[in-house]
Formats: sequence, structure tokens, C-alpha cells
Amino acid sequence: MGIFNKLKNMFQGNKDISSDIKKEENEVVEEVKVYEKGLSKSRQGFVSKLANLTNKYRTINDDYFDELEEILIMADIGVNTVIDFVDRLKDRAAKEKISDPELLKEIIVDELFIIYVGDEVLSSKIKYQENGPTVLLFVGVNGVGKTTTIGKIAWKMKEEGKKVLLVAADTFRAGAVEQLHLWSEKVGVDFYGKEEGCDPASVVYDGCQKAKEEDYDVVLIDTAGRLQNKVNLMKELEKMNKVIQGIIEDGPHETLLVIDATTGQNGISQAKAFQEITDITGIVLTKLDGTAKGGIVLAIKEQLGLPVKFIGLGERKEDLQVFDIEKYIYGLFKDMV
Repeated sequence: MGIFNKLKNMFQGNKDISSDIKKEENEVVEEVKVYEKGLSKSRQGFVSKLANLTNKYRTINDDYFDELEEILIMADIGVNTVIDFVDRLKDRAAKEKISDPELLKEIIVDELFIIYVGDEVLSSKIKYQENGPTVLLFVGVNGVGKTTTIGKIAWKMKEEGKKVLLVAADTFRAGAVEQLHLWSEKVGVDFYGKEEGCDPASVVYDGCQKAKEEDYDVVLIDTAGRLQNKVNLMKELEKMNKVIQGIIEDGPHETLLVIDATTGQNGISQAKAFQEITDITGIVLTKLDGTAKGGIVLAIKEQLGLPVKFIGLGERKEDLQVFDIEKYIYGLFKDMV
């Protein structure tokens, strides 16, 4: 049985189970529905093209693989990744003596799953500290939805029972401090900030002191995204890191880069630029529901070697989900196999 059928059985199966487990299962079902809805544009886009490709060819040949390659590249998976993928698919089809495109559909899903899982396990889980606050530093260019995403993550963590503090260290973008403050009120978590234009490191210092003294579980820090001046931004982030480390041991524990999925390969380029100036530990992918090119998740794994920690699949705060490769693959291909 291929990975897709296993996932289908996992997410659609009805089991006679206890009420506690049933509750957990219902929560998973709701999360899967968010993935299904959020990935609908990608399903209608490149996944439907894959299905049409199967109907077009009676037998697998070079033309089939050329068209498959083009479809996957257009899905923003990345040229080098796609070339390697198609070569692997050809080898597997030859070894297993598969000539019917219909039989190859599930293998395509399997192999795309393998691209993400691979030999290296990339965990989407946040590394919470046992003692003291866990500090998450958020970076990313303006316009990717960074501040809104921080607010949604804060809500999710609060729902998990954590005491959360938002720190507004993006003191340069007009309205950024107030925007984060409004999100703190909206989701019911605490906030620390100063006036616009002040030294962001001083905001981080005072915010981390507050978090340590008042026993917060998590600190989420918003930062400026002025990538056009990489030297200044690097110095700013280095200063913030030193400030955090001086107050909270091993902080920041995560540095998460926020990327807008609708920008495609431009978002990958942004990520590479940020990797040059600071230590990124994971990706938050916003607006995945707004693009038909859902393959960018696979490109991030292959080109950046970073785990996707959260994905945005809609406007509601509930639509910001911890990334799960199985739910992603199921949501993407549920109409195909």
C-alpha cells in the first residue's frame, strides 16, 4: 500500500474508540479539513494537471516525462529538485516495469513524500525550554504577513495553556508596534513595546527581562525586515541575539523566517539572503491558500534544508497550522489517487 492510501485510511477511517481518543481524532479531522480547504488552489492547479496528464497518455514515454517535469517546475518545486525527482521516477518505473500512467500516479505521490521526509528528519515542533521562557525571534521582509502570523501563533500557544508575551522590536515600520499591540489584545496575550523609532535591542532587553521575571512560557519577538540593507540588518540581529543570550540561556531558541508562499521562488531567494546574515532554524509559510503553486514546501526542504514549522492556510487565526507533511500530502492529492 502506498503512502497516499495509508494517509487516506488514517484520515478517513472510522474506528470504535474511547471518547478521549475520539476527541483527539476529531481535532485531527478538523485540521485535515483546514489543509484540504487551504490547498484547494494547488489541487485545482498542478494536481489537476497531473491527473490530466494521466488521461492524455496511454503509456509512459519521454513526452510524458517532459510534460510531467514542466508541470512540477510550474508548481514551484524548483528546477534541480524536479530533474532529480523525474530521474528517480524513471528509474523506479523501469525497475518495477510500469508502463501505465494510471499505475504511476500513486508512485508520484510516494516519491514527493520521500523528497520531504528523506534521510534527514526535519521536525516542525518548537523546542520549548523546560526552565525559563522559550524565545522565538521572527524575521522576514515587510509585506509577508509577519506581524499577523505572530499574533496567530500567540493565539495557538495560548490555547495550549502557555503564558505568552509579544515583544514589538520592529520599531522602524510605521504602525508595526501598534499592529502587534492590537493582535495581543485580540488573542488575549500580553504585550511589551516602546515608541516607534527607538533602539529595537532595548525593546528586546526590557521584554526579555519582563518575561524572565514574570515567568512567561514563550516570548515572540517581531523584528524589522529591511533586507535591502543587509549589513545593517545583520548588525541589528546580532545585537538582539547577544541581548537575548545575556538574559535567557541559549536564546533565541528558534529564529523563524516568515515567507509569503505567493511569491514563489522569490521567497526562496529571500530565505537564502536571510541565511547569510543570521541562523534560521525554521520557516513559517504564509498565504499558501492564495497560490496554486503548493510545491514550494518541497522546494524549501530541498533548496534550504530547513523545516517548515507553520503554514498559513486562510485568513482565520485557526487557519494557521503547525506544519504536518502527512496532512499536507493528503490535502494536496486527495482528488488525484
